[in-house]
Amino acid sequence: MPLPRPPVARGMTIGVALPVQYRIDRTVQLAREAHEFGLRSAWFGQTFGYDSPSLAAIVGREVPRLHVGTAAIPVFGRHPLLVSSQAQTAQAATGGRYHLGLALGTRHLTETGFGIPYERPIARLREFRVIGLSGAARAADLAVIGDEETVAAEVRRYREAGATEVVFTATDLGGEEDRRRTWKLLGELAVTP
Repeated sequence: MPLPRPPVARGMTIGVALPVQYRIDRTVQLAREAHEFGLRSAWFGQTFGYDSPSLAAIVGREVPRLHVGTAAIPVFGRHPLLVSSQAQTAQAATGGRYHLGLALGTRHLTETGFGIPYERPIARLREFRVIGLSGAARAADLAVIGDEETVAAEVRRYREAGATEVVFTATDLGGEEDRRRTWKLLGELAVTP
């Protein structure tokens, strides 16, 4: 019998970073399931496959009330105006539930993957802020999944530190059953007292 879990705090939400290697219909299905378990947001990393802002827009449109976001788009390799257009499109498609996450990326990815020099990364990030792309409206912290007690303790710790959103990644490492059990736990933790 599981131990009762005390509420973590008011005002913080819990989300999940979804894998991006599945077909889009499967990704929508996973996002819908996460929302049904009580998770408030789904986040998508940028890979060399699907475009994460587009995927977030599709999922957000298909799963009403679920917040979606990118975690995160590397600032090298995309022009700030392109990212702005993508963010505005995703924001419109989701009714204002899209959250933009930007990242500096790595020298290796930038130079070998994009074929451009990794120069002045902070100045490059500032170019995105100048046109109003300062990132998500709320901070998102990443936490490592452990056993149920560890997860509950980590969520409480983040809330007590003032985090407004916690996003959990790699919730499917143990397979389908573990993912469902983890999402159920996170949904229970997300309920505000």
